[in-house]
Amino acid sequence: MGNLHPIVKTQGMGHPRFIMKRGNSRWTLCFFVGRFRGMRAVLFSCFLFFSIFSAHGWGQTGHRIVGQIAENHLSKKARKAILSILSGESLAEVSNYMDFIKSDTTYDYMQPWHYCTIPEGMAYVDAGVPPEGDIIQAIDRLIRELKEKQFSVEDEAFALKCLIHLVGDIHQPLHVGNGTDRGGNDVRLSFFGESTNLHRVWDSDMIDYQGFSYREYADWIDHSGPMDVRASQQQGMMEWVKESQDMHKTVYDLPVNKQLGYSYIYQNLNGINQRLLQAGLRLAGILNELYG
Repeated sequence: MGNLHPIVKTQGMGHPRFIMKRGNSRWTLCFFVGRFRGMRAVLFSCFLFFSIFSAHGWGQTGHRIVGQIAENHLSKKARKAILSILSGESLAEVSNYMDFIKSDTTYDYMQPWHYCTIPEGMAYVDAGVPPEGDIIQAIDRLIRELKEKQFSVEDEAFALKCLIHLVGDIHQPLHVGNGTDRGGNDVRLSFFGESTNLHRVWDSDMIDYQGFSYREYADWIDHSGPMDVRASQQQGMMEWVKESQDMHKTVYDLPVNKQLGYSYIYQNLNGINQRLLQAGLRLAGILNELYG
């Protein structure tokens, strides 16, 4: 009967809906458990399904915040060109595409493109580029291909969706990993009493705890004037990487009992907001250069 995987489409005002297709065996199992064991199993299957997607890059809300901020700072020419390429979808609406396609094994080779690993005390040039590539190489290649209109994978829309996602990812501090704990995924802890890991706390837990929609969150943190925009966009990608590395000291400043709550949010929320804002402004700069 094959496996199942989700293809994400939008309807109405761009809210996502999930259509199940052949692809993920874990969901196949949960689907049938749900059918034969009643509503409790159905609820469990839904929980498991969504948890599969909860630990990639920024969370869904975070990526949409980055996309919305970038959209706020597009030139009219760039906005029109991008809207045409993306068949009417916004940057926020396509910003999670590269995480959703992880459910399709065809794209397994792209998994290492979401991060880079630089051991503590080393520079990127010293750490070396892994043979499977990394996020720095992927962003460089995507920008080049979008300039030249020559694509190694699928088409322009696909490359653009990947670029939108990866510019967000590289600004998440734990996507510049130190090589010891899989970008914080191995650091088990609790967040307001709920079991989680450090990577997920930065991906989504602290952002979602604010209770904003992605549009509300973007409005909250984006008050950028022309000087702020220029200052953010003047930094090159290796500076973005160093900024993520420099945040590790506070990211890993954890209480002994590994129980996170208000204090950890207080210490780090400004840092998260700064990274989301920088990612959006820098993405806008790249897209304006490509299409503006």
